[in-house]
Amino acid sequence: MQPWPPRSEFFPACTPPRRLALGSLMRTFAYFLGLILLGLAAIAVFTYPAWLLLHPHFEFPFHRIGERIGMLALGLGFIVTARRLGLNDRTSLGYGLAPGEFLRQASTGLALGVVSMSAVVGLMTALGLLDWTAGAAVTAAALAKLVVLRLVSGLAVAFVEETFLRGAMHTGIEREAGSRAAVILTAIVYSATHFFASFRIPAAEVSTSSGVALLEGTLQSFAHPLGIADAFLCLVAVGILLGRVRVATGNIAACIGLHAGWVWVMLVVHALTQPVRTAPLSFLLSRFDGFIGWLVLAWTIPLGFALQRFYAPGTGAKGLSASSR
Repeated sequence: MQPWPPRSEFFPACTPPRRLALGSLMRTFAYFLGLILLGLAAIAVFTYPAWLLLHPHFEFPFHRIGERIGMLALGLGFIVTARRLGLNDRTSLGYGLAPGEFLRQASTGLALGVVSMSAVVGLMTALGLLDWTAGAAVTAAALAKLVVLRLVSGLAVAFVEETFLRGAMHTGIEREAGSRAAVILTAIVYSATHFFASFRIPAAEVSTSSGVALLEGTLQSFAHPLGIADAFLCLVAVGILLGRVRVATGNIAACIGLHAGWVWVMLVVHALTQPVRTAPLSFLLSRFDGFIGWLVLAWTIPLGFALQRFYAPGTGAKGLSASSR
């Protein structure tokens, strides 16, 4: 049996931060944090004026208008920031592989994501934490449609979040402060952005202050930090796992696949089940969404070690990415 390789051989690029001033580290991080704040501020400032222009002609819900404005501000700001920081090329965005190889690694990641998350779902079911009564009534045609639509949603979410976080943001921080800082900071931001709530304001109640009210409702989860602690820590761990894969492979293909696979399974399960809050172990599922929480956090740890071995230097997965650079 071969001896266990030293830790540095798993992730050779995961080097300590360079000896730079804190301001150098904060420069890129501040830019991307500012982008998120810009999107939130745009919701508060521009949603009501946009609603006044659109509502007489379209029945768009107020919160939907706000969400689109926030996404538009974030997208435009991302383009400008990526150019300013020199992060707008394919390699910096995490797309440095040839298209065929990128698709191959993303597909492998997708399969790993589906298998690993399905295992968690199986464990939840065995522990009596999920009620599948609603899913039993779904027809085969409806189930097939659900699976396809949730796959599209999973791919879209993974593409956007990984390009922003493990693509441009990771690259910018890594250049200035090393990969460890990039992995940790992107993981924290990744986790925090999952707690932006969907807050609805009926059309009859819309007023000049509704933009600010919408922003407050969007951030309401952060007013009760203990209520989201388990889910927040779980998502930080997932973000670190994805960041380590990003460092190991040098691109975001596997990150997109893993992320999409996890989201795909979660969305399908959400549609077919309900959490059993009366179960003795119900505390293992968060109150936030009834899925992520202490159980998924515990599962993420051994999964991280397994993926570390899979993407370690000398394995097929790592060899493929290295040969494609």
